[in-house]
Amino acid sequence: MADIYDFVVKDIRGNSVKLDAYKGRALLIVNTASKCGFTPQYKGLEGLYQKLHAKGLEILGFPCNQFGEQEPGSEQEIQSFCELNYGVTFPMFAKIDVNGGAAAPLYKFLKHEKPGLLGSEAIKWNFTKFLVDRNGRVVERYAPNTEPAIIAPDIEKVL
Repeated sequence: MADIYDFVVKDIRGNSVKLDAYKGRALLIVNTASKCGFTPQYKGLEGLYQKLHAKGLEILGFPCNQFGEQEPGSEQEIQSFCELNYGVTFPMFAKIDVNGGAAAPLYKFLKHEKPGLLGSEAIKWNFTKFLVDRNGRVVERYAPNTEPAIIAPDIEKVL
């Protein structure tokens, strides 16, 4: 895949979603988990979404159970948790792997486009974030402990 818009992913209800539906919008793509120390970041992510969605931001949440088995639930349980506990309204997708041989193709692409520290492509933990500009270029990768509010100025630059 040469372009982020070439990917098709499953949403949290199991429907196929072509990422070209997001052409012209900035994307913040995050691997999430419901039982992680960083789970309260859902609140900050939703705050960013409410503040910047109308200006062109989409936040795409991809649950992942690869780190400490901190996302053990079904897609329905994950969706309910996010809505009830954090009022999440941004798009959530089906649970995926982000590392290893079974890593989702989208995440293989993101990691290749924007490696982490020392060139490592591995995702280190839940809530690693990738910022994609309106042209589909992966412009930044943020560590799991980077709070969503800190990313806001970078997002505003690509909007």
